[in-house]
Amino acid sequence: MKQRTYLPCLEGTGRIRFNMTNDYLFRYILQKHKKVLVGLVCSLLHLKPEEIKSITIMNPINLAEEITGKEFVMDVKVLLNDHTILNLEMQVTNQHNWPERSLSYLCRSFDQLYRGQEYEEALPVHHTAFLNYTLFPEYPEFYAKYELLNIRNFYRYSSKFTLSVVSLNQIELANEEDRASGLDHWAGLFKAETWEEMKMLVKENEYLGEAAKAILEANADWLVRERCIARELAERREKTLERDIRLLKGEVNGLQGENTSLKGENTSLKGENTSLKGEVSGLQDENSSLKEQIEELQARLAERKHNSDSAAGEFKE
Repeated sequence: MKQRTYLPCLEGTGRIRFNMTNDYLFRYILQKHKKVLVGLVCSLLHLKPEEIKSITIMNPINLAEEITGKEFVMDVKVLLNDHTILNLEMQVTNQHNWPERSLSYLCRSFDQLYRGQEYEEALPVHHTAFLNYTLFPEYPEFYAKYELLNIRNFYRYSSKFTLSVVSLNQIELANEEDRASGLDHWAGLFKAETWEEMKMLVKENEYLGEAAKAILEANADWLVRERCIARELAERREKTLERDIRLLKGEVNGLQGENTSLKGENTSLKGENTSLKGEVSGLQDENSSLKEQIEELQARLAERKHNSDSAAGEFKE
């Protein structure tokens, strides 16, 4: 039987104005289109759609309200099958704090017990970040998963605490498991720049096809476009701020270098000063010695004069 092909964005051509690297669009589509959310979660966790009995957005946004750059703390928080919490985050700007930031999100989500609950009742939490940059350049990887492990024998401490990173700029490093789950196609869809590129990605996958359709509809919605523009402006401000911070750090490092040089010169001058003090002290010692010699000579001269005067007096008598 011939497999069905899904081309819901067939009418779209040319450049895609907003794709899902825009975190407002990312959150908007995953909140509004449950099928897209299900498809993405299945790909990330290697689940079959029928294994998902329930899926709920725990931090919904009012899609009609205006948003600002400061309102997005975390993109999407999901309760899966009433048993597991999933954090889904889109991050395109490298602020050089992602390990700490993601740990903060993960710990806050894990700390969900109410008074009277037992610790073992804490729900598993999985935090997945889609980063449009390489988190650890020395260890490039498409889909990296991190857990608490014993550093000697690698025994797992707990499976309830997991961090994952999908590097959207390292799709070519996807392994066989990543490709089998379709995660490489999801990553390609998130950052697709043309509708023609997207059409090639969504063939024969109804969940990717649904996502492409949702992106097309969102790009045609004036209100959504305005929100996406607001997020773009916020990201530009973040990049400008990051650049200014880098420049200031460079200036600070330069001033610290100058300060170190001045300290070195000061130390050298102190050394010269110490040497001069030593010379002065030596000259003072020499001066004291000369004074003593002069005093001794004056004393001897006075004694001779006294003896001479005494002899002259005796001669006169």
